[in-house]
Amino acid sequence: MKFAYHATMCNPAFYPALAKAAEAAGYDTFTLPDSILYPQHADSKYPYNADGSREFLDGVPFLDPFCAIPWMAAGTTRLKFSTSVMKLAIRNPVLTAKALTSIQVMTGNRFIFGVGISPWREDFEACDVPWEGRGKRMDEMIAILRGLETGEYFGFQGEHFRFEPVKLCPVPTQPTRILVGGHSDAALKRAARLGDGWISAGSSLEQIREMTAKMKAWRKEFGRDHLPFEIQAMGPDAYTPEGIERLAGSGVSEVLVAFRDAYAGGADTRTLPGMIAEMNQYAENVIHKV
Repeated sequence: MKFAYHATMCNPAFYPALAKAAEAAGYDTFTLPDSILYPQHADSKYPYNADGSREFLDGVPFLDPFCAIPWMAAGTTRLKFSTSVMKLAIRNPVLTAKALTSIQVMTGNRFIFGVGISPWREDFEACDVPWEGRGKRMDEMIAILRGLETGEYFGFQGEHFRFEPVKLCPVPTQPTRILVGGHSDAALKRAARLGDGWISAGSSLEQIREMTAKMKAWRKEFGRDHLPFEIQAMGPDAYTPEGIERLAGSGVSEVLVAFRDAYAGGADTRTLPGMIAEMNQYAENVIHKV
């Protein structure tokens, strides 16, 4: 089992020290959330809260992962970095590919790209991107990222994106693993059809088992069941050695560890020493015992 530390939108000044501490404690990955903006007025609901409320995100600091990761990577040597997840469908695919390849070159292939659509219509409106067709747009974006990352001339003629062959330089020496987030059947099918893995946010063990079973069937249907496939999961079973065993038995390959109890919204009173102590305690009680 691998372990990823999720700092849950903490004070941005803490990130370099947290990355060094995570590497020293034995974590495999440091994963970052993504959010472009917080709308003053919105009708969209947040899908990962039972009541759909989003207020806890108002005023929360989100650094752009493509900016923050090189900052943290410069002080580490082994630690990988990932997004959980980046809102891909609201971005431009060629500019995203340039940022992605730059990250991989700077970090020595230490980046894993977790992607999702964005549940907020307001994200699309603010970025002047159509809400309609967002799923197909994201499918095309994944194809474009993979094509441009090869370093060869690559063009694309799709429904949403069209451009003549171009080349990016430099590019990484290894393909980037792209993990797809989301719990809907559309997201699960996209992960099975296009992804190198899947990311679950806060699901129960039974829900994870149900969703992985669906993806296993779809991967076989798409002729991709012979390829490596990672599953990252965040949930209540991730905090004890016994829970880790249950997750591993359900096909989870990496757990995302987020200590949310100390910060449930409102004023963030967490300190850097406190967050490092929390991280180290989990490493001692879980990582080094499984």
